Amino acid sequence: MRELREPLMECSLPAALEAVGERWSFLILRASFNGLHHFEEFLSELGIARNILANRLARLVEHGILKREAMAVDRRRIEYLLTDKGFALLPTMIAMRQWGERWETCVPAFPILVDDRDRRPIQQVSVLSHDGRVLGKHDLIWALPGDVAADMDAVAAA
Repeated sequence: MRELREPLMECSLPAALEAVGERWSFLILRASFNGLHHFEEFLSELGIARNILANRLARLVEHGILKREAMAVDRRRIEYLLTDKGFALLPTMIAMRQWGERWETCVPAFPILVDDRDRRPIQQVSVLSHDGRVLGKHDLIWALPGDVAADMDAVAAA
């Protein structure tokens, strides 16, 4: 376990938290996922102070999570749109929401997030193995790169 201490210090989690690990940033992202795009919309819906909103939007744009674009119909109006990098945060947002429902509020979220095709609630976000098995806390370990199976043949041989 001692040899894992140094690599863990170089973990990507601190960089991710630097980009979005703050309450207002998550609320802005949630609003973006829900279709808000304009400074004034964020301001009125979130009840956030102008200076904090401007700061958080600038940081999300700087990290490539949102992009700033002038609207085609009125070039003076700016839209903040999710990038692919920003949209990739959706599972994180859903996992945080589900965690909050279970451990903090113990109240189901409203509205309910459903599959557009079937209109059924989505499943709980889970940690999955390479073959799709749901993994629990006792199924996980940290490994050094040389100890990670490279392909399915290596897994079968183990």
